Amino acid sequence: MSALLPHARPPHPLHPPSDWLLRWAHLIPAGGRVLDVACGPGRHLHWLHAQGFAPTGVDRDPAALASLAPLAQAGAEIVEADIEDGPWPFAGRAFDAVLVTNYLWRPRLPDIAAAVAPGGLLIYETFAQGQESVGRPARAEFLLAPGELLRLAAGEGLRVLAYEDGFLEAPAPRFVQRLVAARGAAAPGTPLRHLLRPPGPSR
Repeated sequence: MSALLPHARPPHPLHPPSDWLLRWAHLIPAGGRVLDVACGPGRHLHWLHAQGFAPTGVDRDPAALASLAPLAQAGAEIVEADIEDGPWPFAGRAFDAVLVTNYLWRPRLPDIAAAVAPGGLLIYETFAQGQESVGRPARAEFLLAPGELLRLAAGEGLRVLAYEDGFLEAPAPRFVQRLVAARGAAAPGTPLRHLLRPPGPSR
């Protein structure tokens, strides 16, 4: 990743970034374009910007997006759009990584996957079946079925690099399913090397 950029501080404390994003961010190219779907008040956008990535966030909540004005002034792209009841605002665009956390709207999944550029990543994490036994969301339409993200990746021509489906106790008890998948390079040739650990001393 590139050198840290001056950070546009959020007006209010934010939850820390997803540990799934932190675990796999080393696969995003330095300065890469990252789309955060249903970004809310920007816990991931702020982190991505501080790491030198070029983040784009989309959400339908104007109050949440209003708090991102300093980040927009610092160069982030902030898009207000209802992606459930309106058009997909990124038609024809592609990103080096597409990030989705704690959000599921199945009719939009093909558009989300299509926004992954050649050589890019889909980083997805949200609630899975079983969550109804410990808290919200509890409705089936917001909970992934077993293997659902794997089927999404296969149907969209993405190569699965990592996948988990289970229960986490912290920071709050929750059932999750999460995936990292890559789109092949635009031109055939030497296979892309997706490091399963960040570069550094071997462990």
